[in-house]
Amino acid sequence: MKKRLLFVSMIALVVGYLIQPGRASSHREAPLISQDPMADNTDLYAFRSPDRPDTVTIIANYIPLEPPASGPNFPAFDDSVLYEIHVDNDGDAKEDLTFQFRFRTETRNPDTFLYNTGPIASLDDPNWNRRQTYTVTLVRRGHGRGHDESAEVLGATLATPPDNIGPRSTPDYEALAAAAVHALDGGVTVFAGQRDDPFFVDLGSVFDLAGLRPFNPFNAIPLAPEAGRDAVARFNTHSIAIQVPIAQLVQAPNTTIGVYASASRRRVRVLRDDGASDDRGRFVQVSRLGEPLINEAVIPLGQKDFWNRSDPEDDAQFEGFYTRPEVARLENALYGTPPQGHPGGALMPIAETGRADLVAILLTGVKGLNFTGARRADLLRLNTSIAPSAPVGGGNRLGVLAGDFAGFPNGRRLEDDIVDIDLRAFAEGYGPILHAALGLADKSPNDQLGDGVDANDKLFLGRFPYVATPHQGYDVP
Repeated sequence: MKKRLLFVSMIALVVGYLIQPGRASSHREAPLISQDPMADNTDLYAFRSPDRPDTVTIIANYIPLEPPASGPNFPAFDDSVLYEIHVDNDGDAKEDLTFQFRFRTETRNPDTFLYNTGPIASLDDPNWNRRQTYTVTLVRRGHGRGHDESAEVLGATLATPPDNIGPRSTPDYEALAAAAVHALDGGVTVFAGQRDDPFFVDLGSVFDLAGLRPFNPFNAIPLAPEAGRDAVARFNTHSIAIQVPIAQLVQAPNTTIGVYASASRRRVRVLRDDGASDDRGRFVQVSRLGEPLINEAVIPLGQKDFWNRSDPEDDAQFEGFYTRPEVARLENALYGTPPQGHPGGALMPIAETGRADLVAILLTGVKGLNFTGARRADLLRLNTSIAPSAPVGGGNRLGVLAGDFAGFPNGRRLEDDIVDIDLRAFAEGYGPILHAALGLADKSPNDQLGDGVDANDKLFLGRFPYVATPHQGYDVP
């Protein structure tokens, strides 16, 4: 009994240390950015568009865990934030193409507290009191002497839709959202606005001392098994989606691109007496996201804010956190072989050091799949020569682990079950497909790990921007 109590106490201390403020959800991954939700990257997706396979769709989500009933001041993009989607197409981990999004919010009637003064029937309806528009600029960067750079405005004064408020305010929300899909020159299509949050995860159990409800009996602190619960269900987010012809993204002969999204603020903010602020100086990156769950589960608490400020080209400095992953140690401790007499234990021993497999999957790409070179960088890598395997939402949720090479870690689709895939990857449970490419022997039952949440709470759209219609505030129970 003393051995068991000591074991459980040690696990509680180790895992409890990880669950500090700013780690309370997978969308609030670092202390500083957890206090700045309008600039917080929540998720990034990149995939070949199934209905337009000559294009790539990139979706960058911001503003975590938006309650649909958020009036009177509904969530919106921040006019003072520079939102960017970066593309590396030559394997040097430096962006060659950057799509910049800047927003402008208009308060039409400052003498009312209402977001809208009547039903919103169109994107220019005067009843909409907080109309928001944006500009899209493409920056092409060179890496030679002088770092030549060019900027081209692809679209200006593009309207976002309003938030989905209710049947009186937004009676035909689908039409408003459809009108906010903008076709630009060169075959580029963009959308920016509120959407259902497509991420799915059992946050309540995962952050209760790393519990997985289906594996509750095998945890160091055992409970009865339960089905997983999607803690992100019924929450919204704000999506920036762009669809670009493949020919405009790749640099021959390379077919694989690396993508990351970021948010930046001016270096200096001066608060004014009238409640506004003056923002000055150059932009400083405050949030970034490439591969999912890296800053949440790989980077330690003391370096999370520094990681957000760093560029992917400098990620070799973080390699040790990949080769000696804390998640693997926790999986061994919580679900591995327990002290004698303890009822837990489910997994084969997991390597806690020398994890070159994670470096390949998360920092360089996998050879024969989406390898971009030896340069370590946190980028979402997509091999554009691999055709879509199914309509949006129809791919195998386990992606490459299940033999669906159009899914994660080859890019990321909306339906890819990132939590289960990453849990299995850290536990060396790659299944019969990927382990051969990595030169590893597969470990079972490690390839069965999961949180019990296998799909989003809403069906995705079959057309751009694909992310489901946001939940309506009026419908919140």
